[in-house]
Amino acid sequence: MHAAMGTTEIFLIAMLIIFTLPYLIWRLGNTDYFAPLVVVQIITGVLLGPGILGRAYPEYYAFVFNPEVIACLNGVAWWGVMIFVMLAGIELDLKKAWEHRRESTITAGLALGTPLLFGSVAALGMLGYAGWIGPKARDWQFVLGVGMACAVTALPILILLMEKLAILREPIGQRILRYASLDDIAIWGVLALILLDWERVGRQLGFLVAFGAATWLYRRLMVRLEERDRWYVALIWLAICALASDWAGLHYMVGAFLAGAVMDAKWFNQERLDFLRHNVLLVLMPVFFLSTGLRTNWAVGGSAVFVAAGVLLVASVAGKLAGVHIAGRVLKWGEGEASIIGWLLQTKALIMIIFANILLDKAIITSETFTALLLMAIGSTMLTVPVVYPKLQRVAALVFKAS
Repeated sequence: MHAAMGTTEIFLIAMLIIFTLPYLIWRLGNTDYFAPLVVVQIITGVLLGPGILGRAYPEYYAFVFNPEVIACLNGVAWWGVMIFVMLAGIELDLKKAWEHRRESTITAGLALGTPLLFGSVAALGMLGYAGWIGPKARDWQFVLGVGMACAVTALPILILLMEKLAILREPIGQRILRYASLDDIAIWGVLALILLDWERVGRQLGFLVAFGAATWLYRRLMVRLEERDRWYVALIWLAICALASDWAGLHYMVGAFLAGAVMDAKWFNQERLDFLRHNVLLVLMPVFFLSTGLRTNWAVGGSAVFVAAGVLLVASVAGKLAGVHIAGRVLKWGEGEASIIGWLLQTKALIMIIFANILLDKAIITSETFTALLLMAIGSTMLTVPVVYPKLQRVAALVFKAS
């Protein structure tokens, strides 16, 4: 029977698994409080990967996730995640950040810099053991990459969690978005630095110059279009930027983020923008989670990977909370405010997983390090709502605190 099936049938079997299994776990297990569907999908991707399903049932794993099917899944995943990253770029609100630049700069700087320092120290410790640093990485690239992975805030997932907590459109939610937006820019800037290829630096500089000129023309065009045309032109712009960025050696995800970052959210109806983000999460991103799970590896030993993930999780959470508490003292925030903001900003999930995928693609980290980072992202995200919800109930007045 296996031999009689073609790639199309096997691909559809894989899609059936991808969409059915996480949904059943999420719905029947009623996991939404501590593990939203997005987190369940990521965990399911890990379970379906070579380290667990592949090890337990190697013949079935090789049948369903054969190279042809994986190639098909990767194509869907690439496009889905590019759209998702573009939307994250559109969500940036730099005008608001500029209006509150002292508060935003201090908070965002400390919220990024402190976990970056803690994560870099953890990465230096990992350098002392074989199996963690990628074959094409220099030590500084590995340390900075892992450190930044600990500092990342997942802006799209943060939005979803704040919607769940009913604070997204409240003043405290808007403040948190400002801090996360500034950190998002820094994250992609550091990634571009890590990926800088001195052999192709001329090409990369050429891309940045051309991108600047193209952005000016693109923005002039978009303000003249009706909204229905802007949606379609935005996707064309996304494909162009991702292609040019990848050609320059910066990775297509950098181009996807830049494509969104130079767009204004006001060009689009906010409800439609939210609707598109939710539908990308529903329709396309589960495939990305599965393809991410297929890249997990426990070759250095499962216990070692879990130990590394635990150390990175502590560095990430402790660093983020320490940085935000320092900001709270400097800015004289109210009691409990820094704790709520810090726990929300430590949310990882998608953006960190995308970031780690790029580091793995460029051989800066190994698949074992990738697995440890993925586990850290899952743990970080699962902690957020259970910790923040009771804190919000105790200090409900914060929700209405003026920005």
